[in-house]
Amino acid sequence: MSELKRTQLYDVHVAAGASMVDFGGWEMPIQYPSGIVAEHLYTRHACSLFDVSHMGRVLVEGPDRVAFLQHVLSSNVESLDLNMAQYCIIPTENGSAVDDAYLYRFEEERFLLVVNAANTEKDLAHLREAMKNYNCTMTEITKDWAAIAVQGPKCKDILMTLSGGVQLTEPMKNALGTVTLEGRLVRVAKTGYTGEPLGFEVYCRSEDAAWLWNRLVELGAKPAGLGARDTLRLEAALPLYGHEMGLDPAGNEMPIFAVPLAKFAVSFAPQKGDFIGRKPLEQQFAAFKRIMNRDFSDLSVLPRRIQPITLLDRGVMRAGMPVYRGEKQVGWVTSGTMVPYYVAEGEGLQTVITDETAKRAIGLCYIDSDILTDDTVEVDIRGKRLKAVIPANHMSVSAPPFARPLLYRPEEKDPVGSLENLPGKAFELLKKAEENHLWRQKQCINLIPSENTPSHAVQMLSASDPSCRYAEHKKVLSFYDKDIFYYQGTKFIDEVERLLVEQMRLYLGCAQVETRVVSGQMSNMATFSALMDWKNRLDRKHTPQRLGYVMNNHIIKGGHLSAQPMGALRDYVAVDPKTERTAVVNFPVCRDNIYKIDVEGTKKLIDEYRPELIIFGKSMVLHREPVAEIRAFVDAQNIPTTIMYDMAHVLGLIGDHFQNPFADGAEIVTGSTHKTFFGPQRGVIGVNYQREDLKWGLWEAIESRTFPGSVSNHHLGTQLGMLMAAYEMNHFKDAYQSAIIANAKHFARALKAQGLDVQGDPAIDYTETHQVIVSVGYGTGPEVAERLEENNVIVNYQTTPEEEGFTASGALRMGVSEMTRFGFGPAEFDELAALMADCILRGKDISEDVVRLRSRFTKMHYCFNDAEFNAALDRFAGEIGF
Repeated sequence: MSELKRTQLYDVHVAAGASMVDFGGWEMPIQYPSGIVAEHLYTRHACSLFDVSHMGRVLVEGPDRVAFLQHVLSSNVESLDLNMAQYCIIPTENGSAVDDAYLYRFEEERFLLVVNAANTEKDLAHLREAMKNYNCTMTEITKDWAAIAVQGPKCKDILMTLSGGVQLTEPMKNALGTVTLEGRLVRVAKTGYTGEPLGFEVYCRSEDAAWLWNRLVELGAKPAGLGARDTLRLEAALPLYGHEMGLDPAGNEMPIFAVPLAKFAVSFAPQKGDFIGRKPLEQQFAAFKRIMNRDFSDLSVLPRRIQPITLLDRGVMRAGMPVYRGEKQVGWVTSGTMVPYYVAEGEGLQTVITDETAKRAIGLCYIDSDILTDDTVEVDIRGKRLKAVIPANHMSVSAPPFARPLLYRPEEKDPVGSLENLPGKAFELLKKAEENHLWRQKQCINLIPSENTPSHAVQMLSASDPSCRYAEHKKVLSFYDKDIFYYQGTKFIDEVERLLVEQMRLYLGCAQVETRVVSGQMSNMATFSALMDWKNRLDRKHTPQRLGYVMNNHIIKGGHLSAQPMGALRDYVAVDPKTERTAVVNFPVCRDNIYKIDVEGTKKLIDEYRPELIIFGKSMVLHREPVAEIRAFVDAQNIPTTIMYDMAHVLGLIGDHFQNPFADGAEIVTGSTHKTFFGPQRGVIGVNYQREDLKWGLWEAIESRTFPGSVSNHHLGTQLGMLMAAYEMNHFKDAYQSAIIANAKHFARALKAQGLDVQGDPAIDYTETHQVIVSVGYGTGPEVAERLEENNVIVNYQTTPEEEGFTASGALRMGVSEMTRFGFGPAEFDELAALMADCILRGKDISEDVVRLRSRFTKMHYCFNDAEFNAALDRFAGEIGF
């Protein structure tokens, strides 16, 4: 009888011909007959299974569970939301690691802590000793629940085959879910140790382990052992206890902040109190910040750090090999091997992963903290010094669904341009611009929902004088709030701006409008800045407070980039000291329609977070936003908040055919003026505040944060074009908007009839806006969009709310606005739907058919074009030299 422990899948491994080894007291598969290299490559290319049931699994329960975990873990446990996980470290009193671990919160009342197999007994002894003063319990469930890592680009499709198409988790890293796979309950975590952007760890009852493993194999996954697990984690530069944590090769304890992941795993939140190792970790963090600022004056606290290393000379690195810079030993290799990869060809989105494979010698090293990225070093390999370099990364996961190797290449300098033959280059520019203009305006069909072609009058006015002039102006109280201009020659633009404000107030249906912002993003920035300024209006002597909680549509759920912490909101929203995350909460979506806000769920979140600002609006928008419902709720609950609606995509649809935001209760509306609103590229801010309102001061802040806060030259030429577009929109609004909505619904039905997977609610013809979304298959959106462009149809490839990023996009986002303006109606959208289906589903060349269809529709509609107006336009063009 073997004295080694065995997982629930031992017999499955033996039956598959695995080579079994002792790993931390467990008899585990090191590799299968296909070998480590094949297993590594299959993970990166398709989907591999790893038995991780040897990892220690412990349930932590009881009244003091949070306080206990805050004390013994490095992470901020209070920041862990339900159905989320976090990487953490179990620290010693002196700031080194007992182990690293993952903490999961599948349920409200308990946590699951997963630790390294070889350290389980040591970890539990350490934790039990620390638990004596806490009213909570730990229950090891390693024998009761098996764990299978399902990793690789195809893992999601395979698992969702078993779930019947039910989404496993939210698409972000560390998300959790509880689902049934063919009737068997499992816990799913979007985590893993391979570095794959698409990977899950599935926890199932022990009696279901063999069934699940075998079903996954039947569906195309292949088993992989510890050998491939090690090469994969090494390529991803993930630490392994005993190599990158614990004792270094000289027998000294390694500081936790020597590991790059420490900056994510360690929290100094006040609610953590005096947790184990806090003071030495604070010293390490201070040293880490100095080192990151290239202050190497004191390296005593953090003398060495873990960094990637790539061998430039021919050879293989192994753990323990010395690393030198010159004649000085600066550290050791902690992990090293030869790693396979698929060779790629092409650039950008046109990159193709070929079937050709190669290998490279990479590793991790523990080296002096003053060694920087791109520094060259030498590795002593059996007495021979081989040249190596410190790269930034071995791999990138920024383009899912594939993890992509980063082969070390010295940074290339951008080529210096030439001053030769500039007249010839100018001529070539005109030629190519003409070709592009004719293609876009007469030969291709543009379905990008964020674009539109302005009328000829709008285009000519935008390029006329006062283009490139200045007209800064500001209201001055001394002159009874009359605008004072800082430049002469501005009387005409003053008149234009006053007329534009008048027309936009009529169009938006609001009291005040700011038109000097030059983009939708700037509209939002000026508004956020004004909200922050207004919040701090009573106390100018201290550092201004940022906005408290903001509610928005998450970018993955179709939200605007500018309303995200990564976008324009970034500099204005606070960080919640409790969670140490940006104070943003997202609208929940309906389970049966992920494109629609869950109103009741939203009310619960508003009641919990009481946001200072609620931002409606999306860039992927099929439905009206529930402004009226939320306005009624916050008023009834007396929640002091500001409701804003970023209507960038649907600004041209304001009204009875879509939505009246101010009538619904929005206070601020921002937008872009070149999408469904068919003007030049500008922005607009509208509010419904009156002079007697408390928030009149917010409107004044919006004006001041526009000028001088955001703009100096506010692009006066396009102000003229904008006024013409406003005249057109107010005149043709009803006919234009009704045509847009009708065409979008008809186009959606036509695409569906052609066999395409149209997203949205069929009960409303899939859309209430100008947009239509079609699913074309996970990760295929960019390729399909490129194929359509080659056939003269321009669309967006789009990430759906279930996908990980734009390179993993599985949908096309389309809009009917521009082609409606060029005269397309139901018959033309029927014809277009048939052509697109031929291209998407059957790979047919439709390019000439598209040109023929487009060439019939080159006249602009919903603009002034009678004989008298056209004669005036021709006279204007002649006078200004167009």
